[in-house]
Parts: sequence; C-alpha cells; structure tokens
Amino acid sequence: MPQMAPMNWLILFIFFLFIFILFNIFNFFIFTPLKNFKMTQNNHKTSSLTWKW
Repeated sequence: MPQMAPMNWLILFIFFLFIFILFNIFNFFIFTPLKNFKMTQNNHKTSSLTWKW
C-alpha cells in the first residue's frame, strides 16, 4: 500500500483543523444568543396574562 507524502498529511491536518474550528465557531454563535437580540425583545412590552385555574 503506498504511503502518503508528509506534505499531504500536513495539508490534510490543516484542512480538518480548519473545519473543526469553523464548526466550533458556528456552534458558539448558534447557541449563544446575541445581546442586541435580547435588548430588542425587552423593549417590547407584552401584557402577561395570569391564568386562574
């Protein structure tokens, strides 16, 4: 079975490292809400309905 050249291993490692970093960045921004989004929601005044069971 032919062996891969060291340069190919380095390129492969950098490629997967780049994908891993992008994956973590996207997960960080998806699961952490933005501060501006919280501020805009607080400005809307909604009347809270209390349920009387």
